[in-house]
Amino acid sequence: MMCCMRRALTAVVLCGSILAVSGCQKNIPNTTVADTPHNRAVITFMENYRDAVESRDIGALLAMAHPQYLDDNGTPSGDDDLDYRELQKKLGRWRERVTDVRYEIKYRSVTREMDRVLIAYRYSASFRIAYDEEDQRWSRRIGENRLVLLYDDIQARYYVLSGM
Repeated sequence: MMCCMRRALTAVVLCGSILAVSGCQKNIPNTTVADTPHNRAVITFMENYRDAVESRDIGALLAMAHPQYLDDNGTPSGDDDLDYRELQKKLGRWRERVTDVRYEIKYRSVTREMDRVLIAYRYSASFRIAYDEEDQRWSRRIGENRLVLLYDDIQARYYVLSGM
């Protein structure tokens, strides 16, 4: 009987230790991202980005993009590459056609690679698209994306290098 009680006590202590150790690493609420000051700053930037998308604020989105913005769209050919100037044109066309946006982000990870910050996330986007004055339809996209940020020490702010 004493042996069983000792085993039970050992199991309780072991479980408590595991919970204590695993509980040390807290995540930012509603994310799988570790709660650190750096990650909080990144998530705050991303929430400002999400707000700009929802309000269709092209000026804010372009202000978030680095002048050296370049997105290769994951393809080997350069035909579909998007630099800052092309991003500006694309966002202008998007603003004209899209009349309403709902954009949700589920943050997966924030990692640092040298001077870059990589944000992996899952998004759910609903857009109301105007095909003409009378024909407006909702379209929905769900997918995975990664934004690449650069922190500018002089201006003390993040810029998007790719992924918009």
